[in-house]
Order: sequence, then C-alpha cells, then structure tokens
Amino acid sequence: MQQGTSRRSIMPKIRKSGVKYPDGWELIEPTLSELHSKMREAENDPHDGRRKCEALWPIFKINHQRSRYIYDLYYNRKEISQELYDFCLDQGHADRNLIAKWKKQGYERLCCLRCIQTRDHNFATTCVCRVPKHLREEQVIECVHCGCKGCARGD
Repeated sequence: MQQGTSRRSIMPKIRKSGVKYPDGWELIEPTLSELHSKMREAENDPHDGRRKCEALWPIFKINHQRSRYIYDLYYNRKEISQELYDFCLDQGHADRNLIAKWKKQGYERLCCLRCIQTRDHNFATTCVCRVPKHLREEQVIECVHCGCKGCARGD
C-alpha cells in the first residue's frame, strides 16, 4: 500500500448501465417497450379452458410483431441505422432467424419458424398455413403451432 492512501479512499467505479444504446434508440424504444409489456402479459396470462398449444399463440404473435417492426424499419422504410438494427438483434428485441427467412424468396410472410420445420409435421412436410389459399381443401384453417391463418406467399 502506498503512503497516504488507505483502503477506504479507493472506491470501485459504479456502472450506471452495462448497455450503451445507439443513436435512434429513443425513436423505437416506446414501441418495443409496449410490445415487451404485451409479451409479459401474454406469458403470465392463465390458459384455463384452452389447449396447451393455444396458450402459446399470443406469444408467437407478439414475437412476430416485434421482429416485423424492426425488419420493416430497417429494410423497407430505412429509418434505422445498421448499428441500431444489429443492436436490436443482439439484445433479443427481434428474432434473427425469422428475419433471415423473410429475406429469402417465398418466405416473405412467414409467421414462425416452427411452420417450416419438417420434423414437427406429418409426412415430413410443412405446416398447413404455408399452403396457398387456392390450393386448400378447407378455406378456413388455423395453424396448430402458432394460430396463423395463412402465411403462404400467394395469400
């Protein structure tokens, strides 16, 4: 120990926040916080009288809304920077894998990733919501996984 200094005089630095928000965050923060509160509400909502899979439908819907909001701001409207877009993906405000699928042809309206996973469906196919409306036998359908009523490209 040096002369003239004591243990009490050396204090550790206090971190106010571990996250540094990029420019433009204040523009999208109210919408993301509203969607975050809706997500918490959906997670804590009792699912009495509903099937087990139906209880997850609002969560899938809100996740889709959050991801689509950030995707549209960056790719369609070009209102946010690359830095803010990457920050949102890194912090979990949007689903990186779902957005990656939206960039591919034929998946622009994909509702969730479970609908294209062949292991979750009979005969190793995709979900019924991925079938275009003009090719369906039943006109009104609902996806078992997320409650989607149709996310095929031609709908």
